[in-house]
Amino acid sequence: MRSRLCFLLLAATLAAPALGAPAPWYWWFSRDSDQRVCWQTSPGEGWIREPQPFRDARCRDKMPASGIRNP
Repeated sequence: MRSRLCFLLLAATLAAPALGAPAPWYWWFSRDSDQRVCWQTSPGEGWIREPQPFRDARCRDKMPASGIRNP
């Protein structure tokens, strides 16, 4: 019984990452200059994120509205 419980716990732990999805990419605009970058995370203070998420690192392939996640 104990080995079965350990096996189920191990299986649940290893299966959790399989449900993950890649993080979306966003356009980030600088408040101080005319720069903009396409990154998954904030470049730092003074940057504003555009709300539209993208699938690719060039911010060209928009994600559908149903694919939007809350970061």
